[in-house]
Amino acid sequence: MLLFTVDRSTAGRWRSVRPLRCLIWIALFGLFVSAVPVTLSAADPERPNIVLIMADDMGFSDIGCYGGEIETPHLDRLARGGLRFRTFYNNAKCEHTRASILTGRWWHHVGASPTVHYSDATFGERMREAGYRTLMTGKWHAGQTPFERGFDRYYGLTDGCCNFWNPGHARDGEPEPAKKRVRRWAIDDQEFLPFTPESKGFYTTDAFTDHAIGYLDQYQDESKPFLLYLAYTAPHYPMHASKEDVAKYRGKYKAIGWDDLRVQRFKKQQSLGVLPANATLSPRDAQLPAWDSIPAEQRDHWDLRMATYAAMIDRLDRNIGRVLAKIDELGEAENTVVFFLSDNGACEDSADRSTVEGAMPWEVTSYLTQGRVWANASNTPYRKYKTTDYEGGTRTPMIAYWPGKIQAGSVTDHVGHLVDFTPTMLDLANVEVPDRLAGHSLVPTLHGEASERPWPLFWQFGKYQAIRDRDWKCIRRVNGDWELYDLQSDPTETVNRATEKPELVEQMAAAWEAWWATKPQ
Repeated sequence: MLLFTVDRSTAGRWRSVRPLRCLIWIALFGLFVSAVPVTLSAADPERPNIVLIMADDMGFSDIGCYGGEIETPHLDRLARGGLRFRTFYNNAKCEHTRASILTGRWWHHVGASPTVHYSDATFGERMREAGYRTLMTGKWHAGQTPFERGFDRYYGLTDGCCNFWNPGHARDGEPEPAKKRVRRWAIDDQEFLPFTPESKGFYTTDAFTDHAIGYLDQYQDESKPFLLYLAYTAPHYPMHASKEDVAKYRGKYKAIGWDDLRVQRFKKQQSLGVLPANATLSPRDAQLPAWDSIPAEQRDHWDLRMATYAAMIDRLDRNIGRVLAKIDELGEAENTVVFFLSDNGACEDSADRSTVEGAMPWEVTSYLTQGRVWANASNTPYRKYKTTDYEGGTRTPMIAYWPGKIQAGSVTDHVGHLVDFTPTMLDLANVEVPDRLAGHSLVPTLHGEASERPWPLFWQFGKYQAIRDRDWKCIRRVNGDWELYDLQSDPTETVNRATEKPELVEQMAAAWEAWWATKPQ
């Protein structure tokens, strides 16, 4: 497929060319185009628009359609009209998830860090070549910018996390925002370090949505389908939300506490049918205190943290609703497939990095985190957190919505992994899927058809290593013993079977070591 672009400087030279020379060049260009093999028409109705929405550090049970009490009517509507996965995996960490979701490869084959240049094509590059308009807003978390890696338009944070109210330096009349460090942003081909928005009403979740909607408006008259990748930073720390949004949830978590919240969510999950068979509620993390042991004077502070976290997800859902409304307005809803997931489980970080003591979440000097106690509840019913390869770190809610093509209100036991997104997108675009990709197309699953995925699945982050081969999963912390779990009968990893099946542990450990030793192809 031939792509022809003209920048300002080229356009200026083009206007200065004599008319006869223009005719000659046009004729030669027409002969060249006629010799290029023609790919499938971009206007083919069989090729839907694709919207991939990813939350950041959101737990398995937070949204309503996966058991949460947080108000998420727009995501719940997608679930009612679409498909929910009981078992869908990420890579347990922000940049590692992004490396795999963008390339369809295991992260260590393409690289994963805030400065890495992926060594294989992104789905932006592949889908643009296939004739899609490729759009992105939100978090990137890699070296080269999205604009350099296949996205026609981009607005967002190219780094890991930032202050939601002001990602840059102090504006006139305001204090310096609380932050870990100055973060890099980009708008198309321009990079900013720092990026300091002029408006004092700036909020990243809203800004990402504003630009996504702007792109949809800008390209609405095109015949080619669009791919929109919307990677929100919510509810990743710092916990920032408006005073009004926080007030909506204030006091609710103090009234229930994290222990009863886990029980409440688990019961709702069972009634919704979003858990695998035989799932039980894992015990509270042994390192965490019971809610009843927390002094009364401290409970208000913990309530504030979870109320803010809930407010961030509430506002995230409202912004997703804005995007869906725009797609409806453009008349594209019937020909658009929407995916939603989280990049990893909820985060156990419990620090308060506010630069002003007692700063509230609607102030730029605030820098609260959710805290391990609430993250344990967010990951209900699973164990552990982001950065671990236990199910609490790697399981994500995953919704697929495609009116008329996906059975409304359906739930699947098909095991999915984020390496499946690139093959799925290519399949939807009627493009051949390269053999070197680690995943497989989910299109048959979307249509309710049986499909066998490639096994095993692998994980590695920091000190954790894991492998899942069908129902069996091995996991260990570096230099520790391998643990073995039967996820068919024990989805929440409560019974270690390693001593019962030492030969299986040895085989799976060897398979993990062989995978880790493989070189990129």
